[in-house]
Amino acid sequence: MTVSARREFGEGPLSRITAFVYTVLAVEGLLLVSIAPGYALLMLLDRDAGNLPLAALCALPIGPAVAAALYALHHRRGDVTDLRPAAAYWRGFRANAGGVLRWWTPLLAWLTVVGVIVTHRAAAGVPIWWAGLLLALAAIAVAWSVNALVITSLFAFRVRDVARLSAYHLIKSWRGTLSQLSLLVLALGVTIFFSEAALALTASLFVLGLLRASRAMTDEIREEFTE
Repeated sequence: MTVSARREFGEGPLSRITAFVYTVLAVEGLLLVSIAPGYALLMLLDRDAGNLPLAALCALPIGPAVAAALYALHHRRGDVTDLRPAAAYWRGFRANAGGVLRWWTPLLAWLTVVGVIVTHRAAAGVPIWWAGLLLALAAIAVAWSVNALVITSLFAFRVRDVARLSAYHLIKSWRGTLSQLSLLVLALGVTIFFSEAALALTASLFVLGLLRASRAMTDEIREEFTE
C-alpha cells in the first residue's frame, strides 16, 4: 500500500506540475551560476563596438551552460519523488562542454570579426553591399548554431557531423527553424527593451522553448541516426 500510494502521489497532475516548475527553476539557478562571472562583466560593458572582443570572451561560458540546460530539461522527470535536475545538469555540462566549445569558440570569433567590420564600415571603406552580405552570413551562422547547440546537447556526434546535420536541418526542418528564429528575436527584444539581466533570469524558459521548437529535428535524428 505504501509503495502504491507513493507512486500515485508522484504521478498525479499536481505532482507533475510541481516537478516541472521545480526542474525549470533549478536549471535556471544552475545556468545562472555557470555563466555568472562572464555575464556579470558583460552587463557592465558599455554597448560600444570596441568592447566586442571582450564581450565574445565573456560569452564563452554561455554555450556550454545552455547545452547543459538543454540536456537537463530534455531528461527531466515527471515524478516529484524522483527529481535530480542538478545531477542531470552537471552530467550534461561535463559531457557536452568540450564538444560545444569546439565550434562555439570559432563562431564567437567570426561574429566578433563581422561586428567589428560592420561597425567600422565607413572608416575601413567597406561597401554597404559587402557589410549586408556579412550580416546575412552572420545571421545564418547564428541560426546554424542553434541547431548545433541542440544536437550537441542531446546526441554524441563528431563535430563535423554536428555541422552537417545542423546545416541540413535549417531547410529540412524549416518550421522548427522559424520557431527558433522567433525565440531569438524575442530574446533580443527582452535584452533591448529590458536588460541582459532580464534575459538571464528567463533563460530556462527560452531553453525550454528551444527544445520544443527543435522537436521535429531531434525526433528525425533519433530515428535515422541512432538505435
